[in-house]
Amino acid sequence: QLQASGGGLVQPGGSLRLSCAASGSTLDGLDIGWFRQAPGREREGVSCITGNSGSTWHVDSVKGRFAISRDNPKNMVYLQMNTLKPEDTAVYYCATGRCGFGFLPDFGSWGQETQVTVSS
Repeated sequence: QLQASGGGLVQPGGSLRLSCAASGSTLDGLDIGWFRQAPGREREGVSCITGNSGSTWHVDSVKGRFAISRDNPKNMVYLQMNTLKPEDTAVYYCATGRCGFGFLPDFGSWGQETQVTVSS
């Protein structure tokens, strides 16, 4: 399972960097993505990065504000979130899955979540 960290409370317009780590397994070659769940809303894929070419996908609502990257030697994936908005408030998860014209997570591949709260 993958473990997310780096969330917190930030004011609108602020930034956070989320980290995704795997214990006991390698992320190298795997598609990795982030999805989020806000109270009363459906789970939403946010961003993903492919394992082969490093191609990325972002949901329209975060394009130009979020960036996903990976550091294979460190076995980490990151989600840089800039210009945060109150509607970005959610619990964020990272997972393995399929990254293409969206992100489809592998069931059960996510573990520890991280809370992001954007509020003044």
